[in-house]
Amino acid sequence: MSKLSHADLYSLEEYSRIRPEFRAKIIDHKKNRRVVIGEHAALYFEDALTMQYQVQEMLRIEKIFEAEGIQDELDVYNPLIPDGQNWKATFMVEFSDVEERRDALARFVGIEKVLWVEVAGFERVYAIANEDLDRSTDDKTSAVHFVRFELSAAMVSAAKQGVSIKAGISHPEYDEEMVLNNAVRESLIGDLH
Repeated sequence: MSKLSHADLYSLEEYSRIRPEFRAKIIDHKKNRRVVIGEHAALYFEDALTMQYQVQEMLRIEKIFEAEGIQDELDVYNPLIPDGQNWKATFMVEFSDVEERRDALARFVGIEKVLWVEVAGFERVYAIANEDLDRSTDDKTSAVHFVRFELSAAMVSAAKQGVSIKAGISHPEYDEEMVLNNAVRESLIGDLH
């Protein structure tokens, strides 16, 4: 997937005008990019469209219209766009209760290192997490991690041919896996070249 440039973005005025329709399009698009793993974890797979929305929203909220500021936002979010041989996602540990979440984040230290995807017939691919900065300490992990799954050419080929794909977590305190449904699988296949 190509990275976003200034030419891919709407001006603040134009974005303000089309935002309701664009937002509805993104919400619909993201339905097939969310993978729930167990009761309290989810992967939100990113692509150029989800990152365009993120950049547009940041520009709108921060009222950024100068070229340098726009480039700064592009530089932050472009690394989250897959390059055709990988999947990139935002991984979230999800608890609605604050105390329960705090306890879980203390028990789930290292969870981002045992997060995986598996293309049927191949070994699991473990996430490369938080390349921008470390989000865990010895005492707790973060509720949000940015991850990348690097696939071999053979995995990409097999995925495109329709084999099943699983996602999971192999942590002593959280051991779950699931098979991607067809709609999600097809959406993620679109990220591969």
